Amino acid sequence: MGSGNPAGWLIGAVMALIPGAALAASCAPEVVELRGPGGQQRFSVELADDGAERAQGLMFRESMPKSSGMLFVYEAPQRASFWMKNTLIPLDMIFADETGRVTRVHAEAIPGDTTPVDGGDGVRFVLEINGGLAARMGIVPGAELRHPAIPQDRAAWPCD
Repeated sequence: MGSGNPAGWLIGAVMALIPGAALAASCAPEVVELRGPGGQQRFSVELADDGAERAQGLMFRESMPKSSGMLFVYEAPQRASFWMKNTLIPLDMIFADETGRVTRVHAEAIPGDTTPVDGGDGVRFVLEINGGLAARMGIVPGAELRHPAIPQDRAAWPCD
């Protein structure tokens, strides 16, 4: 917070004193957190929660910051399959069910490959991150995602 904004400093100080303020801040639409055997990770994400956004995905991007990704959100659990057509960077695809529990991890999807990557049945969320990160961070099936798009009454790791 800049010294030119005393009100901003005051708000930040008050938020730090309010129990649960940090937790609420961690469950924002632009953030996905994961926890599992490899520890806890946090990614800044773009949401792809409608058909057009899911179809575009990360195509034509030449790079992506290490701590960033894209979260695909489906209206209901379903069979999800992805391909890498027009995708220029290798990606890890993390498939999760409606509770946010990771069911599959596909590592290092090959740029430009049109071979379908099958996430299986019951997929509600897919997190795409830079290729190789899932293995380095220990993200495996059974890990849990936390995000406000996950129905909180069923979330394996709820926001509240």
